[in-house]
Amino acid sequence: MANKDNKGKPKIITVNVGLSWLYILIIAGIIWMLFNNSGAKPQKIEWAEVETMIKAGDVKDIVFVRNEFKGEVVIRPDRLSKYSSRFNGKVPASSPHFWFYVSNKFNPEVDFGLLNSELPEEDRFKVVLENDDKVWGQILNWFLFPVLLILMWVFMFRGFNRNMGAGGPGAQGGIFSVGKSTGKLADKNMVKVTFKDVAGLYGAKEEVMEIVDFLKNPAKYTALGGKIPKGALLVGPPGTGKTLLAKAVAGEANVPFFSISGSDFVEMFVGVGASRVRDLFRQAKEKAPCIVFIDEIDAVGRARGKNVGFSSNDERENTLNQLLTEMDGFDTNSGVIILAATNRADILDKALLRAGRFDRQIHVELPELKERVEIFKVHLKGLKLEPDFDVEFLAKHTPGFSGADIANVCNEAALTAARKDKPQIDRQDFLDAVDRIIGGLERKSSIITPVEKRSIAHHEAGHAAVSWLLPFAHPLFKVTLIPRGQALGAAWYLPEERKLWTKSQMMDEMSSLIGGRVAEEMVNGEPSTGAQNDLERLTQMAYGMVKYYGMSEKVGALSYYDSTGSRGYDLTKPYSEKTAELIDEEVKSLVSYIHDRTLKLLTEHKEGFLQMAALLLEKEVIFAEDVERILGPKVKPPEDAQAPSEA
Repeated sequence: MANKDNKGKPKIITVNVGLSWLYILIIAGIIWMLFNNSGAKPQKIEWAEVETMIKAGDVKDIVFVRNEFKGEVVIRPDRLSKYSSRFNGKVPASSPHFWFYVSNKFNPEVDFGLLNSELPEEDRFKVVLENDDKVWGQILNWFLFPVLLILMWVFMFRGFNRNMGAGGPGAQGGIFSVGKSTGKLADKNMVKVTFKDVAGLYGAKEEVMEIVDFLKNPAKYTALGGKIPKGALLVGPPGTGKTLLAKAVAGEANVPFFSISGSDFVEMFVGVGASRVRDLFRQAKEKAPCIVFIDEIDAVGRARGKNVGFSSNDERENTLNQLLTEMDGFDTNSGVIILAATNRADILDKALLRAGRFDRQIHVELPELKERVEIFKVHLKGLKLEPDFDVEFLAKHTPGFSGADIANVCNEAALTAARKDKPQIDRQDFLDAVDRIIGGLERKSSIITPVEKRSIAHHEAGHAAVSWLLPFAHPLFKVTLIPRGQALGAAWYLPEERKLWTKSQMMDEMSSLIGGRVAEEMVNGEPSTGAQNDLERLTQMAYGMVKYYGMSEKVGALSYYDSTGSRGYDLTKPYSEKTAELIDEEVKSLVSYIHDRTLKLLTEHKEGFLQMAALLLEKEVIFAEDVERILGPKVKPPEDAQAPSEA
């Protein structure tokens, strides 16, 4: 049978009825009550009309409520037709048919008795006298409002619980969890990231590997009287892999990993941030040995007194004070290590960086050529590439790219190949992806007049020619007239990854920047607005040489740069007005020299420069091979100037 299982035993069928079904039934009942009344409603009449009905013998029953002085009249069925006009032809389907009110002087026993005595036996009516105690009405009056308050309170707590979160392990939920830590706990069996997943970052990995050894073999270090470092600060540009490195530490050490952002501590309620810090460290001590990772710690660790627009009693500063106290409050050998990441170490509070809190600063820099090759290999694993794909070529063409940028390039190349319906991803797809990421989306619908296009061609050819003819300028890769982003054209270079810059290198780079404007002056007789970005970068480099690097003879070997940030928001200059005028004069003199030098260089090679511009107008994109065919091999620096000494 259908109601038995395979063994012949009766099945137990369970039906889950949720509260939603109860709500549906209640709503359906209300709708039925509202719309199922097929007859008309009872009509209110006066006592004089009731007397007339009684004397006419039309009344069957009267129900009179003493304490309300209200009566309800039921008409005899055979007499209802007389009153159909009162109901617009639609007589009520059920009694009563009429109702009335009387004054408190009305005596129902006497008055109804007199009327009945005057009527024949067959026309007399039945009288029912009762009192309405209103028990349910009183119950509703007393209990309905408190019940509504309780329901509102429950739903309000549910709303707080949804908006503010459960508050981490051990939280009670609802509004009472607002002070709980919002950090995410990844158990030691859940963290699968290891150092194999972190490509490059050789120096940083070596530093954090020692932290892993602290957690695995603490006795090795404490046996000699040493103390395990409390914390390490990962410092570096965005996208270099600081968060990934912290997860790899937890994965290698096989310990629980608490992850929280600095902004999660900051809340509009007073004292919440400090409460969350206390709760985070309480949980960490319970899970020790473990790692607590605070991402973007500058959101809460900004130097006190530098929060513009906030007083000294700012909630951010209270949270920072609590963080400092907690980092001092646990023992060095408790097995809790704090890792934090930021790309703004210069604005962190000095008390946070002192030894005993963050004992080490690990710098996670942009990857170099060899490191970029390894990072590309990690992100190329799942892509369908053409045979014998050259990864080193990509690494050479992406100087200054972070790990996140490289991941974006790989993904964008795959999308580009799919857009062109290619079965595999080739080198050109990656080059197009790099162009799109650096320069922006190609603007095919941009309308450029022939005069403007000619001016742009000469401008970009000027950049390319000057960089090709100067020994210390960055090597050229290609020149294009295709508009991308806000740029109408661009000269693409492969910058040398220099750690130090000499004065000659900076001057050659400045000449390359102003080369486009000088080329416009030569051909058009006047400059255009297209050199705005070039002039901005040129001015910054010129002021840097004079104010920061001591490369001006008149100003001398002085630097007015504040790398510590100790001056804060002090708007005064660290030099006199006379020195400021001297700096301005030196910058103008330097830029004037760069301009004249570039003009002389382009004048000497005007024929080749104009030939490059014509080829660019014809092809819209030219490469280093085309420039070499016109101007000859790239001018290289002297042998003794290839690598500037560190002295």
